[in-house]
Amino acid sequence: MTVPKKVAAIHDISGVGRCSLTVIIPVLSAMGIQVCPVPTAVLSAHTGYGEFVMKDLTDYIPAALAHYKKLGLGFDCIYTGFLASSEQIDHCLEFFEGFPEALKVVDPVMGDNGISYQTYTRELCERMSELAAVADIITPNLTEAAILLGERFPEKDADAEMMRDWLVRLSEKGPRMVVITSVRMGQGSICTVGYDRETGRFWKTGGEYVPISYSGSGDMFASLLTGSILEGDSLPVAMDRACSFTQSTIRSTFSLGTEWTDGIMFEPELYRVNQYSRLGGYTEL
Repeated sequence: MTVPKKVAAIHDISGVGRCSLTVIIPVLSAMGIQVCPVPTAVLSAHTGYGEFVMKDLTDYIPAALAHYKKLGLGFDCIYTGFLASSEQIDHCLEFFEGFPEALKVVDPVMGDNGISYQTYTRELCERMSELAAVADIITPNLTEAAILLGERFPEKDADAEMMRDWLVRLSEKGPRMVVITSVRMGQGSICTVGYDRETGRFWKTGGEYVPISYSGSGDMFASLLTGSILEGDSLPVAMDRACSFTQSTIRSTFSLGTEWTDGIMFEPELYRVNQYSRLGGYTEL
């Protein structure tokens, strides 16, 4: 029996609304990967509900790291997401430094649809570049990519030339692989684009546009991508696997007409997560 890969997932957990750890844990577990949650905050409901109760767990993160070091634990991946304060950037960096051999994945959760999340201060958004600089992989959506680059959120559909420029500029900040999600590229499509600096190649995968944005869809995509990379897949294959399953669950959720705040209804689909494997549904950008 193969020993499962072990991921330290530094994310928040929300009681209502599928996102962050309530998506990450089941998805990566279904891929055969052990998730060790390091919660950054506990929320009664995710921020999209407008009103919520939030408990900041900034002090917990360094204490957890100290305990793991004392136990002599190792991790195959450190995977960061929603952060509750700029101080948590320092603690994420300490985790990266504490496990230098681990794959470093940063999902720079800051906003969507051209708007920053209400809990994200200017300082926290600015400091997110510090995490990106030491990451192996970053997975911003188009809004977060614009924030990291100091660009305006594009009002019109993006083209391949613009996306290649953004991918390279983000990679120049440090990460070897860059993946940008939620990119409208015309003809009713929503695309994910990626760049691997080691190969110098650009990739695109995507699907039909669904006129709603569900909470947790980015968490699902980034988790599937991370799990696929840990299994040894190349970037385009990992993008394809992540996009295929995420798009499938989005379409089935949309057909039920649930509120976007409920998130993707992935539970009935979870048994199929490993069937979306190496489909070849990607092209060069």
